[in-house]
Amino acid sequence: MASDQENSQDANAPDDTSEKEITRGITIMKSIIRDRDKAVTYNVNWNADNQLIGSNAAKLASYIGTLVRMHIPITATRWSNKELGSAKDKIWTEILRSFNIEDTTIRKKYILQLAGKRHRGWRTFLTNKYLKDKEKNFVEYDPEYPVKYAIFITEEEWVAFVAQRRDENFKKVSATNRERASNPTYAYKKGRLGYARLEEKILDETKSDATSLPPHVLWKEARVGKDGTVRDDVQHIYDECETLSQSISTAEDQENRSVLSRALNVPEYPGRVRGKGHGCTPTSLYKNPRRRNPSNQEVMETLQALQAQVLQLQKDNERYRCMEKCNSQLKETSEKASINCQNKFPEGISSCQLYLSSPTYRLVGKGKVHNTSGDLLHHRPLPDGHLKVSVDVVLDKDALLPIPDIVSETTFLRDAIGSFVAWPLDLIFIDDEVFAQGSQQLSQKIGSRQKNKRDLPVTSLPKKGAFMPRYQISLETLVDSSDMATAGAIRLLDMEEDIFGYSCTETIGKEDLEHIFRHQELGVGVIHTYIRFLYDNFMRGNDQLSNRFRFVSSSLVNKALICREPNSCREYLVKRFMASSTNNLYLWPYNSGCHWLLLAIDPLKEVVYFLNSIDGEWTNYPDMKQLVDTSIKVFRSQRQARVPRTKSSNITWIKVQCPLQRNGIDCGYFVMRFMREIINMNQIEIPITYFDEYKCAHYTRLQLEQIKEELCQYFIVKRLISI
Repeated sequence: MASDQENSQDANAPDDTSEKEITRGITIMKSIIRDRDKAVTYNVNWNADNQLIGSNAAKLASYIGTLVRMHIPITATRWSNKELGSAKDKIWTEILRSFNIEDTTIRKKYILQLAGKRHRGWRTFLTNKYLKDKEKNFVEYDPEYPVKYAIFITEEEWVAFVAQRRDENFKKVSATNRERASNPTYAYKKGRLGYARLEEKILDETKSDATSLPPHVLWKEARVGKDGTVRDDVQHIYDECETLSQSISTAEDQENRSVLSRALNVPEYPGRVRGKGHGCTPTSLYKNPRRRNPSNQEVMETLQALQAQVLQLQKDNERYRCMEKCNSQLKETSEKASINCQNKFPEGISSCQLYLSSPTYRLVGKGKVHNTSGDLLHHRPLPDGHLKVSVDVVLDKDALLPIPDIVSETTFLRDAIGSFVAWPLDLIFIDDEVFAQGSQQLSQKIGSRQKNKRDLPVTSLPKKGAFMPRYQISLETLVDSSDMATAGAIRLLDMEEDIFGYSCTETIGKEDLEHIFRHQELGVGVIHTYIRFLYDNFMRGNDQLSNRFRFVSSSLVNKALICREPNSCREYLVKRFMASSTNNLYLWPYNSGCHWLLLAIDPLKEVVYFLNSIDGEWTNYPDMKQLVDTSIKVFRSQRQARVPRTKSSNITWIKVQCPLQRNGIDCGYFVMRFMREIINMNQIEIPITYFDEYKCAHYTRLQLEQIKEELCQYFIVKRLISI
């Protein structure tokens, strides 16, 4: 409802036409009627987001409220009712007679939407004043007819309105809305100023050349009190928005959720932009037209791609179940023992196995359990009986999450790699042999290892004259003698900007080292550490190699992120490609969810070398291929390269006949050796049959142990583990 105060705002033209504040009676904006009869009109302004601003904005808003009360009956419950069409046209016509507004669809839509808000406010005012007591409860007696507003309301309309408001369904809705609005988490403190006029005020005071401000900036300013102080929780949301705005593109901000909605962890409603106020829509803010519906051909292509994905998932599932069946007898005893022993969780971060109990009890993945006090999941408390888990490896691609992630709209475990999810306590099992034996046996075990130097499985004991993994033995002894022997201990490894195109810190946990010692599946931390080893030992100080070979971060581009945030993945790849001035080969270890493979990309020649140690095709990874193809095309466009029409849509993919693994564990070790051999050969072009110097059907265990030795030696030399 438009209040009397709005009528007190100054106008640009004519001078001195605003009415004095009416302390008694009703607002009917007589000054506008008098000026209209004199053929005097008022000018109004609009900002860059098509919102009403300027000194006459409040006057127009109040006048709209008067027209609504005159032409729209209070019994109208739905503003979209077609029966109100003629009354709305009258309102629009009256406004055009007194205000200089373009007679366009977009302006009429804005004004009539504002009229709808005034109508709802008018009905709410009548309800609170005449149908409720001071405690905001509905009165039991029949309210008297408001004679004061007789020029707007007939007695018949009043009786019908009272009956509508006394309906039990309406009372329930009213109570719910009142409770929801009674104690907002982040209270708006600018009264009737509104976001549009607040933005105008800030731009005027700062004398800025900008035409608009980001939503999260306005949101923060709207919650600053008269004393100028900013609450800590409001500042925290603002800081988080600033961080997110550096990593989320404008296109992604439009297509998914704005940075403000992400920081607040609330849904985005269609047709509005949080923090911008009435009249601003995603289309007007981002200046992008609505997407067209796909053609039949595009629908068929998408359907064929989905069918190919389903077929590949079925094949992978069948292969995994065959492997599971072969290994089930070997695992049954150890798994049962783990279930019986692990009756609590250590504090901190621990490597773990993730199980599901439906439809069958089975191991579905591996990750890290974060058992820390006060831990939150996406700014919300964890459900009872659950812990926060980060997913590293998926063993069952069809496995569903125990609790779907409503923030990222993730339901499958395979889409949660690299993310945090809630997992039931009784389905998490610590993957640490030391923890299972208890603190007393821990001391005995460490002492025994220091005495015997190395505690290897019987099948791994070297024969006389065989290769001795001395660096692995030394590193494991250091680990057992340091604080890394405790679950949850970590080490941080700085990654320079030249490695991935941005500075970052890689986290190495005890479980990562155990994976190397026990020759188990590798996580991204180990792969990135080996990349740092290659950079330090081969490329640093060697201009030829450092200018020829570059790396792509598996933390920023992987299966989970490609599905959830394809735009950010594409922007990162294009930015990496744009950093090259000559022909470069970008080495990208790609994790498809439960398998590592290597892509070697030459963006200038638009050639992609595909090295997969399980002899799969790139068509089995359509999301990955589409991302690479799109990134190369965007890179081509940004560097304004001229490409023949025959090649404009053809990017060359080459499947390299690389060595193949013979189990389901070695893929990470193969990828590390692929990268080492490519850099060692110092060639951008990789032969289809692979390099003659390294050509073989399979890598031997010794060749993989050499990679592990390099890793362990690097840990020792860098003094990442110290007693």
